[in-house]
Amino acid sequence: MSSGADRRWYWAAVLSVLIGDLVTKLAAESYLLRSAGLRVIGDWVQLRLVYNPGAAFGLHVGPYSRWVFFVIAAVAVVVLFRMSRSAPVGDWFRQLALGLVTGGAAGNLIDRIRSPRGVVDFLDMGIGTMRWPTFNVADIAVSLGAIALAISLWREDAEQTRSQSPSIT
Repeated sequence: MSSGADRRWYWAAVLSVLIGDLVTKLAAESYLLRSAGLRVIGDWVQLRLVYNPGAAFGLHVGPYSRWVFFVIAAVAVVVLFRMSRSAPVGDWFRQLALGLVTGGAAGNLIDRIRSPRGVVDFLDMGIGTMRWPTFNVADIAVSLGAIALAISLWREDAEQTRSQSPSIT
């Protein structure tokens, strides 16, 4: 079981993501509320305020979406916290990955609590009418953290396989 010192990457990531997510969402609501959007890099990258009552990629489960995804996010935060506590001692990469996902999930969870309109999204990328679904800092953290967690788990599995296989001399 990881000690508090081993988990500093987890807590640093959680707090950094939460603060960055909150600050950028508040700024987006302040500056973009009465705007059709702001071009940052031509048509490719724009800032456009959108409230998402569902989940990623516009996933929606009807009138109870806010509460369904609230419960899912709350459970995810608890599970990720427990995974952090049981991660191998000294595995800073796993702690960082879990912290990114936890921070992102918690950031969007806070939005579901504070607003019935949904999660604040504001990063709009694409070309012309071919756009990626609008997203936010929490979504970036969840995505990067999930990739890092998959790599961490794959590395652990590869190491276990290597240590269990007979060596050829």
